[in-house]
Amino acid sequence: MPGCVPLLGQDLPSATQNRSSDAYKNFLERSNGITIADGILLNSFLQMEPDTIRALEENLNGKMSLHPLGPITQKGSTIEENGSECLRWLDNQPPSSVLYVSFGSGGTLTQDQVNELALGLELSDKKFLWVLRAPSNSSSAAYLGAQNDDPLKYLPNGFLERTKDKGLVVPSWAPQIQVLGHNSVGGFLSHCGWNSILESMQEGVPLITWPLFAEQRMNAVMLTNGLKVALRPKVNEDGIVEKEEIAKVIKCLIEGVEGKEIRKRMNGLKDAAANAIKEDGSSTHTMSELATKWENFGGI
Repeated sequence: MPGCVPLLGQDLPSATQNRSSDAYKNFLERSNGITIADGILLNSFLQMEPDTIRALEENLNGKMSLHPLGPITQKGSTIEENGSECLRWLDNQPPSSVLYVSFGSGGTLTQDQVNELALGLELSDKKFLWVLRAPSNSSSAAYLGAQNDDPLKYLPNGFLERTKDKGLVVPSWAPQIQVLGHNSVGGFLSHCGWNSILESMQEGVPLITWPLFAEQRMNAVMLTNGLKVALRPKVNEDGIVEKEEIAKVIKCLIEGVEGKEIRKRMNGLKDAAANAIKEDGSSTHTMSELATKWENFGGI
């Protein structure tokens, strides 16, 4: 795909996998329908995706305009019941020592994968803050309805006791923006949702990619192979990331040579993201141009 790092077919959204499905036809219709717009607002910034933005502009050949306005993220999270507990715990950890583990507002793992992730965190012997949901065979189960089940009961026997000095497991939610901005956090194991990517980038926190659904696998490829600010664990033939692989990748990110290089590149993107939204930044300039365009548009 022009402007993108090479993608495998399996990394494309699930709607594109079965060409005889209604989802595939709907995907094509919506994709083709984009060209009737005068322009597209992008929650991205020029320094993050220069080749992709340039390739899109060339492909559109002046038929419509692109407006990268990002990064646009929420300023802060509401501190809910377990939010203060998370931040107090982080206050007592060494700088850049904690791996934050969260699969967004809707991501879930199977029971087998929850077990492997728990044992992998334990095996790594690194600090962690894990936002845990009850397991499900649907990777997006938390989007489908409220989860009232206590997720902690699905952890391996004795896990919480064995890791009480290393980690904190909280059910369902944590104040992600404050967590990523805390100086004790040194990495983020993420489902690669776009908001999480931008929030991590703004705080300079390197990633371990764990895509689950939608466009998240494409995002993971961009982060690992394109921007090179993330590591991606290998999946076995049964679709499971095993505990040994998890521990290896965590150690590499938190204390390895490759992890240091990844952190350096992510800090560069952090600076670029901050510069993009300064008064003279690329995204601010784009917003100003867009406002002028709207102001002069006769139909408004």
